[in-house]
Amino acid sequence: MNNLNVTSGEQKRALTSSTLAFTVCFAVWTIFSIIGLKIKTELGLNDTEFGLLVATPILTGSLSRVFLGVWTDQYGGRLVFSLQMIITALATFLLTKVTTYPMFLLSALGLGLAGGSFAVGIAYVSTWYPSERQGTALGIFGMGNVGAAITNFGAPILLVAVGGAWQGVAQIYAIILLITGILYFVVTKDDPALRRRKAEGIKHATFIEQMEPLKNLQVWRFSLYYFFVFGAFVALALWLPRYYVGAYGLELGTAGMLAAAYALPGSIFRALGGWMSDIFGARRVMYWTFIVCVACTFVMSYPATDYTIAGIEGPIAFNITIPLWVFVSLTVVLGFFMSLGKAAVYKHIPVYYPNHVGSVGGIVGLIGGLGGFFLPITFGIMNDLIGIWTSCFMLLTVLIGIALLWMHVSIVRMDRKSSPELRGPRYLPELEALIKQSEELQNKTAEIREKSEAVLTQIKQET
Repeated sequence: MNNLNVTSGEQKRALTSSTLAFTVCFAVWTIFSIIGLKIKTELGLNDTEFGLLVATPILTGSLSRVFLGVWTDQYGGRLVFSLQMIITALATFLLTKVTTYPMFLLSALGLGLAGGSFAVGIAYVSTWYPSERQGTALGIFGMGNVGAAITNFGAPILLVAVGGAWQGVAQIYAIILLITGILYFVVTKDDPALRRRKAEGIKHATFIEQMEPLKNLQVWRFSLYYFFVFGAFVALALWLPRYYVGAYGLELGTAGMLAAAYALPGSIFRALGGWMSDIFGARRVMYWTFIVCVACTFVMSYPATDYTIAGIEGPIAFNITIPLWVFVSLTVVLGFFMSLGKAAVYKHIPVYYPNHVGSVGGIVGLIGGLGGFFLPITFGIMNDLIGIWTSCFMLLTVLIGIALLWMHVSIVRMDRKSSPELRGPRYLPELEALIKQSEELQNKTAEIREKSEAVLTQIKQET
């Protein structure tokens, strides 16, 4: 038994079942990355309309995280998670019955409830583990993001298996999610926090009380970090199949597999990010994430360009284009460090806000999810207006730069506030030598003054 009065077996059951359920939810949440391309062709949508379609589920999944997180703190993750999956399964099945673009958008809002599962799982899983192990546990749970890779890789295969009808894919997803929701309620137990409140007769906090920490600017800073490491991850998982088809002329199946190569490390290494945050500190992991990611997106933002220069014997024409293998390699690196960053952000929350994991985790997840909503739409608009495929990575470079700058400035201010001695110049050996010489000179002066006073006193006594 540990200090939470739960067994190791109970911890593993809660973590394993929640991770598997989140994986299924995430696969459903990103289903439009594949079936959306079929719907785009069927309805004759432009890139802006397509971007709105694939992003609409992300909106619901984002907005619902606040309420689902608070309800999890109040009523327990077992009940809330199960109901959320069952309701989402019904919405996914109803998607196959609509035929017009407005109705697709409305149905996508219901399907998007799958994304709210993250806030539920974070609040539920964190109550089973002590603070020194929460980073690793939440990192393992966050591996459920691999659902995006499962959809990018498996949905095209499933699409072929059902004769190319996207409705068949959606119906199979709905059935799997419904079964998962029922099994989750059967297999799991109420979390320790809920059981303790029931045993002690403690009333759960009100919605207003749960939202109290949102007054802190720190919460919104964490949200900005998550806007990139999670929001941009979701956006690219949805957008990359379209990018590969348009920019490199690949077939949908190939594009889906290459997109899965990005989404897979962006998911499975989240557990590593949680472990690294426990060992090295979440702040350090965030620095690594932002620095590497801004370098990757900067390179990826370079558009294919034709050059003509004046040579000695006449004009010389050449082209600079990022080869496909280089681009795919950069997406793998990008996904890997995003996975570390996602774990690092959520390592902060149970440490700073142990009694408000659901509400704070919900708002951070909300802002991150909104990145997954707005960015695909923005990518489509930039394609239509600017006409450059790599414009999406130009935007991401700017966003990461802003997040990195804000994080660094905030950390420097906190360090100076907690350690006033750091306000002056640091790491200057020349200054340290001067200070040491000054101290030695002051000591010698004081010594001479003492000897002089002693001599004067002796002279007065003799006279």
